[in-house]
Amino acid sequence: MSELPAAGDARNHQWGLDDRTLSNHWSRTQRTVESLAESFDESDKRFQIRIASKSSAKARASSLIQRRYAWRGYSTSPLEGHTDGQLTISAYLEDAVVATITASLERDEGLYVGRLYPDEVRALRAEGRKLCEFTKLAVDDSVRSQAVLGAIFHVACMYVIDVHCCSDVLIEVNPRHVRFYERMLGFERVAEERLDPVVNAQAVLMRLDLQHCATEIARLGGRRRSGGRERSFYPFFFSPLEAEAIIGKLRIH
Repeated sequence: MSELPAAGDARNHQWGLDDRTLSNHWSRTQRTVESLAESFDESDKRFQIRIASKSSAKARASSLIQRRYAWRGYSTSPLEGHTDGQLTISAYLEDAVVATITASLERDEGLYVGRLYPDEVRALRAEGRKLCEFTKLAVDDSVRSQAVLGAIFHVACMYVIDVHCCSDVLIEVNPRHVRFYERMLGFERVAEERLDPVVNAQAVLMRLDLQHCATEIARLGGRRRSGGRERSFYPFFFSPLEAEAIIGKLRIH
């Protein structure tokens, strides 16, 4: 049973919209929302950033995640179906998924990183911080592009900063990747190394102050050709004008 069918039908006839027109309209709207942005990598190859909202898109992202995690000897589960407060973002080169990341708000069951680091997460929450996390990052071994990685990280940051006003994002990373996240995005190490039984690998908890992130986006976003000696991902983030359009689509989603 659907609420308010009569009012909706009357309005559609008043505007001259039949069922087929409405179906085409919503189909176009959905495609527009799923396709967030297009850009070019350092070799001028066009890539697209999309929301993995349909089961087929999540299956393709899961395939990349499982392939890359298996190559490192880690175990992982497929992406969940539709979950409120969670967004999976994928980068497409032609029609192939070459990178993916999932941004998640804190839910009733808590954060994934809270399973291994409950005291640290509890302490941050007690400070009044609104927490979120990035998980399921995977990049195809053929991709060496800072533009692609900058794009998916920026969309994930827009989702948690501009749409949901979070204050801090947490990640669990392999110890050998700590320096990478410090240098490329400004994450800070929060706790000591521990064994994560879910993936059967050592992990380190890291935190990114999203106020710092927003400041760096405003200072460097869209300036890849004038970044100078800057070695972070931020010059490869979208320009303010591009970001405004992407945030609008994320709010619809």
